Amino acid sequence: MAELLLELLSEEIPARMQARAAQDLQKLVEGGLNKAGLSWGTSNAYVTPRRLCLVIDGLPEKQPDVREEKKGPQTSAPEQALKGFLGSLGGLSIDDCEQREIKGKTFYFAVIEKKGEPTSDVLAGILNAAFDALSWPKSMRWGRSNKRWVRPLHNILAIFNGDVVDVAFEHIKANNQTKGHRFLSPNAIAVTDFSNYQAKLKHAYVMLDPADRRALIMNQAEKLATHAGLVVRTDDGLLNEVSGLVEWPTVLMGNVDERFMQLPPEVLTDTLKVHQKYFTLLKADGSLAPHFLTVSNQVAPDDGKAITAGNERVLRARLSDAKFFWDQDRKVTLESRLAELDKIVFHEKLGSVGAKVLRLQNLAGHLAQFTGADRTQSERAAKLCKCDLVTGMVFEIPEVQGVMGRYYALHDGEPENVANALAEHYSPLGPNDDCPTAPVAVALALADKIDTLVGFWTIDEKPTGSKDPFALRRAALGVIRLIVENGLRLPLLEVFAAARQSFPVELRERETENKKPRSNVEDEVIGSYHDIVHCTDLLAFFADRLKVHLKAEGVRHDLIDAVTALGDEDDLVRLLARVEALSSLVGSDDGINLLAAHKRAANILSIEQKKEGVSYSEAPNADLFDQDEERVLFDALNEVGAQAKVLIGEEKFASAMTVLAQLRPPLDQFFEGVMVNTDDEKVRANRLKLLSQILAVMGQIADFSKIVS
Repeated sequence: MAELLLELLSEEIPARMQARAAQDLQKLVEGGLNKAGLSWGTSNAYVTPRRLCLVIDGLPEKQPDVREEKKGPQTSAPEQALKGFLGSLGGLSIDDCEQREIKGKTFYFAVIEKKGEPTSDVLAGILNAAFDALSWPKSMRWGRSNKRWVRPLHNILAIFNGDVVDVAFEHIKANNQTKGHRFLSPNAIAVTDFSNYQAKLKHAYVMLDPADRRALIMNQAEKLATHAGLVVRTDDGLLNEVSGLVEWPTVLMGNVDERFMQLPPEVLTDTLKVHQKYFTLLKADGSLAPHFLTVSNQVAPDDGKAITAGNERVLRARLSDAKFFWDQDRKVTLESRLAELDKIVFHEKLGSVGAKVLRLQNLAGHLAQFTGADRTQSERAAKLCKCDLVTGMVFEIPEVQGVMGRYYALHDGEPENVANALAEHYSPLGPNDDCPTAPVAVALALADKIDTLVGFWTIDEKPTGSKDPFALRRAALGVIRLIVENGLRLPLLEVFAAARQSFPVELRERETENKKPRSNVEDEVIGSYHDIVHCTDLLAFFADRLKVHLKAEGVRHDLIDAVTALGDEDDLVRLLARVEALSSLVGSDDGINLLAAHKRAANILSIEQKKEGVSYSEAPNADLFDQDEERVLFDALNEVGAQAKVLIGEEKFASAMTVLAQLRPPLDQFFEGVMVNTDDEKVRANRLKLLSQILAVMGQIADFSKIVS
């Protein structure tokens, strides 16, 4: 068994692309090996800012021999068929084929034996194909190269069993050499295998494994922080990014001028993290310390003093700008900036941010009744929520939008509820983001996301496939979390309609002439025909997003389908209560049998109605029952149906499921003792109507046909 070692050395690969590139290269090479019939023992991929590395051990030195049999036509087949068969064999004649008898008929068989090639010869094609197939989010050409790579490629190290693999990328041919750290050890290094390669790289100031670099960074950072009596603010995202910027990390501590510590903590944190890639440090009480940690890619002779001083100088310049904006922005009120929002385009078809703010005021005021918020404060928060977009601070540091609105609102004397809503109205931005709980903040956050969703639905700019340029899926998930985590009883169709009323009529009615409503909701609840079309379509989109949201919690998507298929459920809290109750039912023995009975009844009805073109949805005639099982089931359906209707109206869904379970015995007895398709046509039709009643009664709870049994 032998080892393949591959390294692609280039200019610095962006940190965000490194892990994916290493994984993709590994998959492509492994796929090529599989296709070539080559097995292996272990496979590992590594990445640094300048190199992609792959080592595969346990490879055979030669492909296995292959024996393949191909069945041809009968010996009596026409000549044209025989020619076609021989043409697929690559040079074999009819005399090279065997004749075998199968079920009294004689067929030609070709036995093709192919000797395995040396693995070293096969690898060249596999690696070349992998290089060409490896895709990058962004790539480039350089010099006279026709091929693209993420950054200019300098060298290819490719060794199999100690020998160089004959592979190339444009004019760059593989060899047995690599280079160490760009500054600390830039000379060429000859290697023989992975163990030798890894050891020599470490001696040349290159830590190959990203996990080792992350561990070293955190270890050095915590030692420096502990020595200063501070704590490192954990940030896995920043740690991963920084470890992708250095091959030989050295952590250094710098100072923040005290005059900048009066800036909002979020401004300091974002400046340090986003712009400078620095780690922040905390005091014992959790407040920000006037220090930072930077990760250098150097081993400096002065213990990093010059590097630290340079970083401090750059930071002072950035924070001086931030302090200037902080002082200047507070000289005018947020409200005075409203007119400037008319100059910012929200979307070409949906108007300016100023127009959006006017819509948000109406919608936030409408939503206040559902969140328990003060309507006046909700409308005030909506009026001010986008004003910080035109401040100098947000223009310089976009990541603090919303947060700066809160600081400026408090400075202007706005109520705390209003100010906090400005900071929280973008949340939740993702699954790990906290969800607002204060009533005014919840009303504004809902209004912002629902206005966006309704607006883009109105202009027919919906997510398609993997494309979602306006992050509408994320907005819908945010609405779902706001509703579910706060237990809001929010009628979504009504809210969608209220949001649509703020858009111009000509915009709302475009492109709906050929669409039909998908709900039984009355016009007076939703509004115009066009409103019904768009609101119900948006509700269906929410149902799909709800499945995604609940998937992590183990909730079955078919149960959500079964409830949403009823067509009028737009209260997510009530919907989830129904799903939970339905889940308990279908997980029981009674539920399993009810599902089987429903499926049987639905199948019989479907077959007979399709065959005859007749609907059996009318109520059965009790006078036509001639077996006790029919009468017992009929009485049970009437009783259970009436009880379930009352319980569903009272939102006692668990109790409704318990009542529904009472149908199991009469259903079992009916299907065991009654033949539906009897010779008597009247009795047969009556029994089919009884089956239809089974579906109707169970259909009050959910559409059981959507449940996967």
